[in-house]
Amino acid sequence: MRRDEVPAGRRLEAAEAMALADTALAEMTAAGRDDLPALMRAAAARRDAAFGAAVTVSRKVFIPLTQLCRDVCHYCTFAHPPRKGQRAFLTPDEVLDIARAGARVGCDEALFTLGDKPELRYRVVREELEALGYASTLDYLAAMAGLVMKETGLLPHLNAGVMSEDDLRRLRAVSASQGMMIETTSARLSARGGPHFGSPDKAPAARLETLEAAGRAGVPFTTGLLIGIGETRAERIEALLAIRDSHERHGHVQEVIIQNFRAKAGTRMANAPEPTLDDHLWTVAVARLILGTDISLQAPPNLQPDGLKALIDAGINDWGGVSPVTPDHVNPEAPWPALAALANATARAGKVLAPRLAVYPAYLDDAPRWLDKAVAPHVLRRADAGGLAHESGWRVGAGEDFDDTVVEWPVSPAIAGEGGRLDRLFDKAFDGHELSEAEIVRLFEARGDEASRVCAAADALRRETVGETVSYVVTRNINYTNVCAYRCGFCAFSKGRQNEHLRGKPYELDLGEIQRRALEAWERGATEVCMQGGIHPDFSGETYLAIIRAVKAAVPDMHVHAFSALEVRHGAATLGLPVPEFLLRLKEAGLGTLPGTAAEILDDEVRAIICPDKLNTAEWLETVGAAHRVGLKTTSTIMFGHVDHYRHWARHLLRLRHLQAETGGITELVPLPFLHMEAPLYLKGGTRQGPSRREALLMHAVGRLALHPLIPNVQASWVKLGEGGIVAALRAGANDIGGTLMDESISRAAGGAHGQEFPPDRMEAAIRAAGRLARQRTTLYAEAPSRQKQRSYAAAALNPRVEPAAGKFARVGSLAARRG
Repeated sequence: MRRDEVPAGRRLEAAEAMALADTALAEMTAAGRDDLPALMRAAAARRDAAFGAAVTVSRKVFIPLTQLCRDVCHYCTFAHPPRKGQRAFLTPDEVLDIARAGARVGCDEALFTLGDKPELRYRVVREELEALGYASTLDYLAAMAGLVMKETGLLPHLNAGVMSEDDLRRLRAVSASQGMMIETTSARLSARGGPHFGSPDKAPAARLETLEAAGRAGVPFTTGLLIGIGETRAERIEALLAIRDSHERHGHVQEVIIQNFRAKAGTRMANAPEPTLDDHLWTVAVARLILGTDISLQAPPNLQPDGLKALIDAGINDWGGVSPVTPDHVNPEAPWPALAALANATARAGKVLAPRLAVYPAYLDDAPRWLDKAVAPHVLRRADAGGLAHESGWRVGAGEDFDDTVVEWPVSPAIAGEGGRLDRLFDKAFDGHELSEAEIVRLFEARGDEASRVCAAADALRRETVGETVSYVVTRNINYTNVCAYRCGFCAFSKGRQNEHLRGKPYELDLGEIQRRALEAWERGATEVCMQGGIHPDFSGETYLAIIRAVKAAVPDMHVHAFSALEVRHGAATLGLPVPEFLLRLKEAGLGTLPGTAAEILDDEVRAIICPDKLNTAEWLETVGAAHRVGLKTTSTIMFGHVDHYRHWARHLLRLRHLQAETGGITELVPLPFLHMEAPLYLKGGTRQGPSRREALLMHAVGRLALHPLIPNVQASWVKLGEGGIVAALRAGANDIGGTLMDESISRAAGGAHGQEFPPDRMEAAIRAAGRLARQRTTLYAEAPSRQKQRSYAAAALNPRVEPAAGKFARVGSLAARRG
């Protein structure tokens, strides 16, 4: 097959694939060399269609559990016979020491590599296994993988050689993924004089059966070729077709490695010629064309350090595992590149480096099929919304500052060719046109320099739209009860029959305590009280009306910002009123605005998981729209980073945009990164650990771009992001940092560590740190009254709160009983 005959995009038939063996000879002719660039261009185009700008890498530790093996491959220095004074296996403490070293610097994967069934050859191995209390090497491997996952959270990837389906299923319970290189399907390489002679586990039939067994066992699997050990190019293609056939039967091959042979001193192949870079590139390109777009293609960067750009140009989308703490024990002569250097090399090839997990996104998306139920939570904890890994150690609400993280992902230089595509999206947003769902997803996928450009564009649009002033409001949160009949999987604040074991006791404030808190807030400079609570089964619409009337009686000029869409619907239903009529009653009682909470993610695919008994997307939009129509403004929120994905975020923003275009009643977007620590669904292993640092910033930036010009204000939450985080968000499109709060209960209940109050002096210091001007505002963005400003700067300490214990449900004399 010639360069002009390579099919564009479609699956190659076996005969077409075999014809590729003729496009370049082992001895490169001039004509053959001309064919290689064409093959590479075709392969790169196919790669780009599936993987876009990202080239991934797994941050790993390399754990050589044992270097004894029953096989004697003639190129291998990893395996060796027993040595006097050396143990056959790493001890549990040694294994944990390696894993913990990796965890400290932000690794995600624990790669266990070991010889194949050494107990079948060496008595010392059998004796040591018996002393350790294990019957086989695989038994010990399973125990160590489980130990590492439990103690460090690293995700085990196991390379244990030829195994049965039962073996694979057993190890599946303690690993995110497994692997075994096919290397070659050429049986002649196992004959006398071949590199695999005397290595029973390298028999192609045995290795292909393991590949099949992994598919039947539902194991996300890594395999690949070792090129340059004596195989022909036709034999490489035969091996690739065998891999493809197995994958088409089972869907389990998540990545294929094209690894180049390296001659090593002390082996029988020490003087064998190594494959040339062109030979490597040819094999990579052909592999991409044969394997298509649903299998990642990998080349180890330490084995071809001068060919990194060329390998990307040939069609790879992954560098495999790179360790910042352990050597490549299989190729100890070839040091790993530093991650920052690899990011730069990747960028020079027009791509951006992205960290991934040991299991790829498609397999995580279908976790019930591909991951053991005991393993899936460990994978979720390290995943971002795209199914890749968090770039840094920062987590929402944690005590460390936004920029004081365990490890930070290197920012890549500009990506060639992508700038124009992003600029077109920026221009469309600046002009006020609606971005499509796919375009918004593309912005959320931005990494490295691309992410910086998205944030910079949002900041420029912010400057153009609302100027250099950053606003905040002096407010007090009054969460009048934490008793709730709903069972939202993200909420650690509410108390009901299902969650009484979580932190805090059920309470219910009486009207007197609500009034006391409102009056104290006024005296400390507040212009607003923000009131929300659980959906108490004894509360009715009259309860909510009584709360508003009590506040307005105590402090007539206080703005009441209260009640989620869920509370509004609950109140209306208990009084048998249509939602608009109940909203009018609330307004007449003194309600000023509504918080746009209970939105979470406005997509029922997500809501069915995190809040199945709560109002649905249409009901939220209907209720908030009704508030706007009766003259009540609202905020809008998005609570993100749990089980959601970029497509859900895009749909949420578009639904807000459409609502705002219809009603005009939304004052601001408030991104609320998910706090995982005490969330019931997280504790059950069902969510991620919130958004990554990159994603948290991008939500503010993309929100600004996607909602322009309809929603002018984007708010950063100090409760979720901390001081460093709000400064970063202010440089990514935000122009408001919310309220001082005085009493923050909900995030604190979820494990947030950024405190309960952010007083005006700290608010303004953070604003100045971002190089901006501070403005104290009212709820509706007017200038705060001078008298209240003066009070806010000289506020006394808060008096102790009174939180009367709530019984399980109705109580005589409770707020619920005082409905009028």
